[in-house]
Amino acid sequence: MTINKIRTNVYLDKNLKDQAKEFFKNYGLSLSDGLNFLLKKTLEKKELDFAMKIEPILPNDPDYKIAKNAYKNYKKHPEDYIDFNEINWN
Repeated sequence: MTINKIRTNVYLDKNLKDQAKEFFKNYGLSLSDGLNFLLKKTLEKKELDFAMKIEPILPNDPDYKIAKNAYKNYKKHPEDYIDFNEINWN
């Protein structure tokens, strides 16, 4: 799967940006990844979901190393990964 990314500019409140950056970092996401995640989920559901919840992966969690390595590998070679929505689960 090829990911076509573009750079865009948005104006954010500095304090809000800093807090969001730290928040997403706790989930192993960059600010860009976190915003892309929120935009994708919003478009999939076709509504604003203020109750959307994701759990952080903390260093003491058993799957932390697995998630961290998967994230690093994905960043290096996104073309090697597929979206779960592309899998035929039947």
